[in-house]
Amino acid sequence: MSAADWIGAVGVTMLLVAFALNSYGLIDARSRSYHAINALGAGLSCAASLMIEYMPFVVLEAAWLLVALVAIARHQPPRR
Repeated sequence: MSAADWIGAVGVTMLLVAFALNSYGLIDARSRSYHAINALGAGLSCAASLMIEYMPFVVLEAAWLLVALVAIARHQPPRR
């Protein structure tokens, strides 16, 4: 596997882990850690997409990254 394959695999795994943790109630979708996992996963996936020059996924992952970063910046702790 190439470097792009490894980077992309780690990135999408992180995105799926965040999704699964949220789906099973182990992490709140409003938490900073959820958004941080998403941001890192999207950033890695975006980098891998740039490496293979596949622009549709560059745009998708860059948008995902931006949304996660904005959510982190605007973070409000979940209400109890």
